[in-house]
Amino acid sequence: MPERVGWTEALGVLPLRERAAEAWLGLRGDPSLPPTRFDRTSLPLLKPRFSIPLWLGRHPVARRVVLTNLFNHRQTPIEDGWSVRRTQLEDFRGRDLTYDSHNGTDLAIPPGTRVVAPAGALVVRVSTEFHRGGLKVFLDHGDGLLTGYAHLSRALVAPGQVVARGDAIALSGMSGLDGLTMFPWLAPHVHWNVWLGGAYVDPFARAGRPDEGDVLRGGRDARPADDPPCREPAPARDAVTSPWQHDAAASVLASCRDAATRSRLAAIPDPALRAANVFLERAYFPTRFASVEPLLPGSAPRAPRLDLPFSRVDFDGLVLADEV
Repeated sequence: MPERVGWTEALGVLPLRERAAEAWLGLRGDPSLPPTRFDRTSLPLLKPRFSIPLWLGRHPVARRVVLTNLFNHRQTPIEDGWSVRRTQLEDFRGRDLTYDSHNGTDLAIPPGTRVVAPAGALVVRVSTEFHRGGLKVFLDHGDGLLTGYAHLSRALVAPGQVVARGDAIALSGMSGLDGLTMFPWLAPHVHWNVWLGGAYVDPFARAGRPDEGDVLRGGRDARPADDPPCREPAPARDAVTSPWQHDAAASVLASCRDAATRSRLAAIPDPALRAANVFLERAYFPTRFASVEPLLPGSAPRAPRLDLPFSRVDFDGLVLADEV
């Protein structure tokens, strides 16, 4: 069952002055960050059929995680601004359960739900940017596979910690600008990012693409990360640290146009954590960096390595919002 979290924690609105400044950046943009783009085509993102029960702590589909938005395979270039419009859409089925700039998968669950590691990992970053996903946790699973979890209410881990498959890493919420401005019509969810070989990827294989495999074990029949109940031991740190190119990370960091960001990243003493943070900062704020030099070698093969990032205590599997 979800833990009780307060509204301010679920929405991530404190400290108020800092969050207000970040919200303003998200709405108007800054010299290195284009503004958010939305219009009337964005209205289908509001799903009260799912959002109202979830905000009240109930599951609209018993024992199932509802996927309200999928990875878009026809994304708007980030240089044009983060777009929540629905103008060029293709999810892994060739349908339109997504929006223009959506680079992840939205897992709708009640606030306070335990989020768990979908595979053994090194925690590389915990951060809050109200205008870009609120409170977030990021994991490195090794071999160039990373995952990120946005809109959280509470982090339960810290950078440098090694976690096993099924270990709790956070409590869900709906922190961030979109959660606050569209409350309660936007379903509370975890925005789940997956990167492989330095690129955003869809955890589901695309229909009709035999060259692509699922990164999510079981694909649409994926199970929670601690099911079956036999738990894996925590991995060795070396096994879950990707082969970061440290010279390239230093070059990308030097190209950062924002002095405060550059100083903050340079102050991280652990080389692997620093490289991962440079990678993730550029993934979320690419226009702040002049360099596009890759930080991981080559392209990593797709393989089924991840489970659903939730517990079998709460869920049995998943369902797509437009199929129920």
